[in-house]
Amino acid sequence: MGEETAELSESKSVVPEAESDLSIPDTKETAQQNSYVIRPNFSQKFRPVNVKEMLHTVLGEKLTGKTYSSEDTTAWTKEISETIRDRLKDMGHDRYKFVVQVVIGEQRGEGVKMCCRCFWDSDTDNYAQDIFMNDSLFCVAAAYGVFKY
Repeated sequence: MGEETAELSESKSVVPEAESDLSIPDTKETAQQNSYVIRPNFSQKFRPVNVKEMLHTVLGEKLTGKTYSSEDTTAWTKEISETIRDRLKDMGHDRYKFVVQVVIGEQRGEGVKMCCRCFWDSDTDNYAQDIFMNDSLFCVAAAYGVFKY
């Protein structure tokens, strides 16, 4: 029994030549910047003022001169939300996840209340909203930017 354990321990310590010939790479070639970022750069931060201007422009372009039609509002909301999402991506907000919400309703003199609740990091995440109204319809668009860690 003593001989068997000695043979096993010897076989475990034997390393083939291919694995034992490990060379240490040159540190100049492998040196890289740390890619883990926990906060956005100052220039890439989600700025509600700039996003609100963009929302105002998109709503004006898409809804000026239109009258409310319950059949058309589904297509309008989809088109507006996709346009807002694409323009948000073009604004240079790297590593942000965007949520865009567009609501279109008929203008009948009734009051409407809307709200949202979000759980996020107030240092990096933010939102912007804008409202478009004419004689026959109203539209509320909100864009949320959430930083991906």
